[in-house]
Amino acid sequence: MQTIYDFEANTLEGEPRKLDTYRGQAMLIVNVASQCGFTPQYAGLEALYRAHKDQGFVVLGFPCDQFGHQEPGDAEEIRNFCSLNYDVSFPLFEKIEVNGANAHPLYKYLKHAAPGVLGSEAIKWNFTKFLIDREGKVVRRYAPTDTPEKIGKDLTQVL
Repeated sequence: MQTIYDFEANTLEGEPRKLDTYRGQAMLIVNVASQCGFTPQYAGLEALYRAHKDQGFVVLGFPCDQFGHQEPGDAEEIRNFCSLNYDVSFPLFEKIEVNGANAHPLYKYLKHAAPGVLGSEAIKWNFTKFLIDREGKVVRRYAPTDTPEKIGKDLTQVL
């Protein structure tokens, strides 16, 4: 049986990173985009990360261009955008697909572990979030409209 720790993804700099790196930490995994109506959530995600990283919490951002071509940039453009506009310091990964035949294996796992409304596994839009506890269990899936501030209230159960 697979766990969250069995997956690997490339960082935005192209370096392979095993999610086992984050074993023992609570995680919030988010598909992000630079030109989305929800892009201002970067500020809240960064605030959550900074407020709780010393307690063993990490946000992992996965840029995705599958929804309305809202993440057209390359890795350097994504890094610059996130740095200049939101001072993002949490880990960002290479652009991936979250739906369809080419969906990243991590997202196939997350969608199966925490289906959406009416049991749908499809990601509906950017800024869908998955909260993972310290044991690597997917605790909850959040809709793009669920703000980081709302999620912050649930962090106590996993920290």
